[in-house]
Amino acid sequence: MKRFPSALPSVLPSALPPVLALCTLLAAALPAQAADQPAHRDSYGTKAPYAPGQNARTYQKAPAGFVPVFTENVSRHGSRAATDGEDGDLVLALWAKAEAAGQLTRQGTEFGPKVRALQAAMAKVGYGDLSGRGKQEIQDTATRMARRLPSLFAGIVRKGEKIDVVSSGQGRAVDSADLYAAALSASDPALKPLIGATRTDKDLLYFHKADGGAAYRDYIANDQRLATTLKTLTDQPKTHRAARSVLLRLFEPAFVNGLSDADRVAAAQAVYNLYAIAPAMSEESPGGKGWGLDRYLSTADAAWFGYLSDTEDFYEKGPGFADSDITYKMANVLLTDFFHQIDAKRDGTSTLGAELRFTHAEEIIPLAALMGLPGSTTPATGTHPYTYATNPWRGAEVSPLGANIQWDVYEKNGRYLVHMLYNEKETSFKPTCHPIAKGSKFYDATELERCFGRG
Repeated sequence: MKRFPSALPSVLPSALPPVLALCTLLAAALPAQAADQPAHRDSYGTKAPYAPGQNARTYQKAPAGFVPVFTENVSRHGSRAATDGEDGDLVLALWAKAEAAGQLTRQGTEFGPKVRALQAAMAKVGYGDLSGRGKQEIQDTATRMARRLPSLFAGIVRKGEKIDVVSSGQGRAVDSADLYAAALSASDPALKPLIGATRTDKDLLYFHKADGGAAYRDYIANDQRLATTLKTLTDQPKTHRAARSVLLRLFEPAFVNGLSDADRVAAAQAVYNLYAIAPAMSEESPGGKGWGLDRYLSTADAAWFGYLSDTEDFYEKGPGFADSDITYKMANVLLTDFFHQIDAKRDGTSTLGAELRFTHAEEIIPLAALMGLPGSTTPATGTHPYTYATNPWRGAEVSPLGANIQWDVYEKNGRYLVHMLYNEKETSFKPTCHPIAKGSKFYDATELERCFGRG
């Protein structure tokens, strides 16, 4: 989550919606809805640890005679340590200053040692690397795939088909891919020689940093509407009140009053970021009982800073603005590959039984928007900005750590059906795609090609 500057731009392009009108709308829509929310998973944003969305025993059965012949997925890496120690360093520097001045509250006295221990645990794991929980999440997801499709994997062994494993090339994605493959092998050792070594495809699975993401990177760096919208949504009085509230749990009022507005917000955001990453590091906590950092933010403050984190991800990676697809059109390369794998299977040109891909939130979130997956169907406008009250998008649901999209392919007499799981919850394709029967989660592959314009 970025640290937002403290002053609004003094000059706005004339084409932008009036900032005053936007602020007036937000004053009515945002503070109340954020303050009223209880502490829940949404407050962790895209740092929420993974949990399967549905019990596999309740999945719909394939129509009579259809057997699984192929599966493919794309998965975000599992839970991890923070990517660097910046937040902990900032908080600890401020904490040491307050301690020296005798300006710590009782809770504040406890907080510093907890942060030091969390920092040490993340450094031991490796900043940005998979935590114990993240490793388990990935292995468990693979094991559930094997249990869901036993006849598919038995057929892969019988026919000597291959399982292709591909990643973005980034450490935590490579590690996730290797762990997933190892868990599949453990489910049936006969699969091991059929699983290829993890290969890298940056264009496919790190597209926001590859050549295909050049226009997107320019948007992030230079788009004035984006910058102004994020500034307007985040630098509200509510943010400054929440920041003060967070810090007053840790530091005496005189110390908090001595900080600038910008420093208060930066420090509170750092506290929130530690709160948000702590569940991902639960296995490394003392006794594996958790870090207890939720004690240091009120439910309202956690909800507000979770909203700010989601706001950034929504506009920078998700549905974004209604009149632009810049945030997600680059994900077409990944969706195209999903269809390509099915085409190759139908044409008899594929030797694969499974295609397994491992990537990051920067790829999962745009793909969800491109596909119109639940929660990613509503973009924002100048007069209807992103708020929790008016938009269903939540980072914790769209792309938690370990998020995945899986397509299982079934065949009967040359007809191919696709069954989609999103975070292991069976999920309908967008409304313009028609299932094989009302209420069914199975879709004819040719129908998906039609509704996604792939014919």
